[in-house]
Amino acid sequence: MTISELQEKKREYGYSNEYISEKTGVPVSTLQKVFSGKTTAPRRTTLELLSKLFEQSIQTSPEDEFPSINIVAEEAPEYYATSGSSALAPEYPGNKTLTDYLALPDDVKVEMIDGFFYDMASPSSIHQQMSLHLSASLLNYIMANKGACVPFSAPMDVQLDNDDKTIVEPDVFVVCDRNKIQKQRIVGAPDFIIEVLSPAYWYHDTIRKLKKYKNAGVREYWIVIPDTQRVIVYFFEKSPDPEEYTFSDEIPVNIWNGKCKINFKEIYERIRFMY
Repeated sequence: MTISELQEKKREYGYSNEYISEKTGVPVSTLQKVFSGKTTAPRRTTLELLSKLFEQSIQTSPEDEFPSINIVAEEAPEYYATSGSSALAPEYPGNKTLTDYLALPDDVKVEMIDGFFYDMASPSSIHQQMSLHLSASLLNYIMANKGACVPFSAPMDVQLDNDDKTIVEPDVFVVCDRNKIQKQRIVGAPDFIIEVLSPAYWYHDTIRKLKKYKNAGVREYWIVIPDTQRVIVYFFEKSPDPEEYTFSDEIPVNIWNGKCKINFKEIYERIRFMY
């Protein structure tokens, strides 16, 4: 593939430089130069590795049209009926509704996307503290500026597409249209979502939910990667391509024109003892 073809495939699949580096072994710094156009003549081995990755991604899954690369093995768990509920019965995968979701046992934690259930694991201490600090930063900004937007953190159901087939629980999110806020759930797309990435759910957050959030009308989406101390920022109103930051940065919130900045260096200093 040519560089322009690789750039197009990267935009099409929504792959981050982190993921491409993990799968190909090409350093993130090299990928940034290649996909930004700064490097116009990368090494042949680099082109071969990148081409191989995207060629393997061309065949898509009929379930959700995402690239069928073996990223994780949690595609569609075969839940079985449990005492008191038939919601988990696997006879009709991909045909679940809000009624099935609400009938789940209390100890079963899932998200529902396009009628499929996806398991949710309990967050790690780093994940939980990162979410807490991010929520606090957003709340402090909104309160200091007497804003009308409302911040939330998981667990809080979001009926993303305003239908009965998709319910997600973003780690941290902001809703500026208060008409979307109901007592039991949010109905419609939040303006701003942050997901703190867990390794087992890499595909879920960076591919599946990325596409859902973009198509549903989410304006801005951040993927925080504690393991590599990086943040991938999508501002869909500006570009389909993400910007990448580190935990040494102050990152501007685009929906507020950058007036709010999240100090990741400060947050990391508070939680680094957990690493």
